[in-house]
Amino acid sequence: MADVKHDRPDTDDYDVTQQVGHLLRRVYQRHLSIFQENASDPNLTSVQFVTLCALRDHGPSSQTELVKATAVDQGTIRGIIERLSARGLITTSGDEQDGRKIIMSLTPAAEHLLDEMIPAARVISELTMADLNPAERVALLYLLRRILNYHPELP
Repeated sequence: MADVKHDRPDTDDYDVTQQVGHLLRRVYQRHLSIFQENASDPNLTSVQFVTLCALRDHGPSSQTELVKATAVDQGTIRGIIERLSARGLITTSGDEQDGRKIIMSLTPAAEHLLDEMIPAARVISELTMADLNPAERVALLYLLRRILNYHPELP
């Protein structure tokens, strides 16, 4: 039987393990592992930490504002809010101007946790980039920001 070639692009040299998305995902997985190993609170996830930091940086915020500040989707942020609220780290209250809007605020327990976690977060960032020299660290952060800013309308 004759070997029939179909009209399709040559894909033999495509190595998914060398693609930017795959590499970014693997680096992120490594970072999450370092986060869990070094967080001062073993029950705090990195995305919960980011949410608490957003509330610290922006003050009391609505769910929509937290989505924008954290780049976390609506469904995920809802679950994060529920878990942080159940742990007594945030409070929720109605917005005085818009009764439909719920506002999240940090509790004193969250502020104390952030005081402990921020030094740990600095160590976590250092460990994530431990194999890079200072110039490579600057270059990595510059390139990541450049990729993010290429389409600022995207999360």
